[in-house]
Amino acid sequence: MSMDGTDHILVVDDDLEIRTLLRDYLHKHGYRATAVPDGRAMRDQLERARVDLIILDIMLPGEDGLSLCRDLRARLDIPVIMLTALGDTTERIVGLEMGADDYLAKPFDPRELLARIKVVLRRTRSLPHSAPGDGDATRLRFAGWTLETTARHLVSPTGVVVPLSGGEYRLLKVLVDHPNRVLTRDQLLDLTQGREAGPFDRSIDVQIGRLRRRLGDDGKEPAIIKTVRGAGYVLAATVTADA
Repeated sequence: MSMDGTDHILVVDDDLEIRTLLRDYLHKHGYRATAVPDGRAMRDQLERARVDLIILDIMLPGEDGLSLCRDLRARLDIPVIMLTALGDTTERIVGLEMGADDYLAKPFDPRELLARIKVVLRRTRSLPHSAPGDGDATRLRFAGWTLETTARHLVSPTGVVVPLSGGEYRLLKVLVDHPNRVLTRDQLLDLTQGREAGPFDRSIDVQIGRLRRRLGDDGKEPAIIKTVRGAGYVLAATVTADA
């Protein structure tokens, strides 16, 4: 959020008409908005000004939106809403795997995008930095790993820092806050994204897969994040908290 309290939204889309429409629409609804056509201009803008959320089109000239999202996730913790081609489920899933916080298919109603922006910003800021039973905790330890709640990253058992996307952090934080308790997909979506799962919603499964890879947990036994068939997921570890 900028000094005047106005959220700054960066729109990255090579379509001039869409850039102009979104910039003007966001201005009208109280946001500071900047619109750029490609990844190079996006990086220039990120160096010059604070950005609170990025709206990122997948189909861009040069470096595409998926590559840009992956690069953003490795360096910054800025929420990303991806714009995808209508009906392209594969692109949406890959976008979530790259670390996007949400996605919206083109063509879209600007009012729906505005609603998504509000939800993503709200949930990005609403997750408490607290461990079970300890509101001042800044480090949550489990299975040799440490979740740093101030920096919002993981530290491996060997001391390697593992960056997390905003969505990955929120999901892991919820699991760590409820250790050894089975959480359904609907509960995880509600706690991390403030919405219910649709009939074909795979976003939680995608992010669980990403977290498992971060934890080196793919196919290993005993698993840190276990799947409970027909029920959901559980963090199968004891959690301790440090102030």
